[in-house]
Amino acid sequence: MRPFLTEAYGNPSSLHWAGVPARDAVETARSEVAALLCCDATEIVFTSGGTEANNLAIKGVYFAKRRSVRKPHIITSRVEHPAVLEPCRFLKTLGAEVTLLAVDRHGSVDPDDVRRAIRPDTVLVTIMHANNEVGTINPIEEIARIAHEYGILVHSDAAQSVGKIPVDVEALGIDLLSVAGHKLYGPKGVGALFVREGIELEPLLHGAGHEAGRRAGTENTLAVVGLGAACTLANSWIENTSIGELRNEFWRAMQAHFGDQVVLNGHPQWHLPNTLSVGFRGTHGGEILGSMPHVAASTGSACHSGTVHISPVLEAMGVPDDVALGTVRFSLGRSTTRAEIDCVLESLINAWNHERQLQGGGSRQ
Repeated sequence: MRPFLTEAYGNPSSLHWAGVPARDAVETARSEVAALLCCDATEIVFTSGGTEANNLAIKGVYFAKRRSVRKPHIITSRVEHPAVLEPCRFLKTLGAEVTLLAVDRHGSVDPDDVRRAIRPDTVLVTIMHANNEVGTINPIEEIARIAHEYGILVHSDAAQSVGKIPVDVEALGIDLLSVAGHKLYGPKGVGALFVREGIELEPLLHGAGHEAGRRAGTENTLAVVGLGAACTLANSWIENTSIGELRNEFWRAMQAHFGDQVVLNGHPQWHLPNTLSVGFRGTHGGEILGSMPHVAASTGSACHSGTVHISPVLEAMGVPDDVALGTVRFSLGRSTTRAEIDCVLESLINAWNHERQLQGGGSRQ
């Protein structure tokens, strides 16, 4: 990205000496993103991030289909990211019909539930590829196959999966797919939407004909170049299993120490290699992390005005309250080491013992 702070800083849409290098850089990045997703470069639309990509996909389909369907129907799930659920909620205020599918105890959508929810006015099925909280990977291929039997478009929020596991839009059989740059080591504030050739979307942003008329506004060359480079790097490590192996070792070590007092959230097999969501029975995730200020992780519940709110994802999965309240999500990355895992495990043991002592439960040796 560095050269584009001082060189090739022209408008990518300009045909003069300052703009052509910027345009070439944008198109190179477009090809790099397409290579990671196994699609054609013309099917990539650059956005300001995963949230905009989701909004463009969902609202774009809705407004395009509303010309022929009076009240377009959208199918999604209860465990989607707010960047999907909120656009759906907004479209309901404009007359859209939205069905929220339940998930099983692992956080997975049943393709048969998708089939049962389909109606004559259904225009879009939008189901995330992998869950951001528990890492469960959904059976998108089967969901897409069912939707296409009825001529329905399929979108998937793949912000969590792209760059972590192979994501081939042809193999998945989907029509639209969202990418968030910072989720695969790219810069923040940039993303992409895969739009299969021939699909009509109403743009969110109206103006000049940037991005083949699909998203008005001068491209952010600097960030786009960073996203392209990140996708190229991801292609070089996507088959490396080291993160998944380290994540599994971490989980086995927790089981060995905490026994049945620690519970795995998410699918035991079909999950992202970097995500580990666990619930510590009888404790509070916030209290555990409060004893580990050197660890960057998140909890499965939040406290607002003295009231504890369990994550909607864990709630939809039917996770018991005592497990949900004690849930902590750990995310591993390319730089995570075994020494760091050992350090976090030691901190977890100390935090657990401290919590149990405060509760009068003694310590576990």
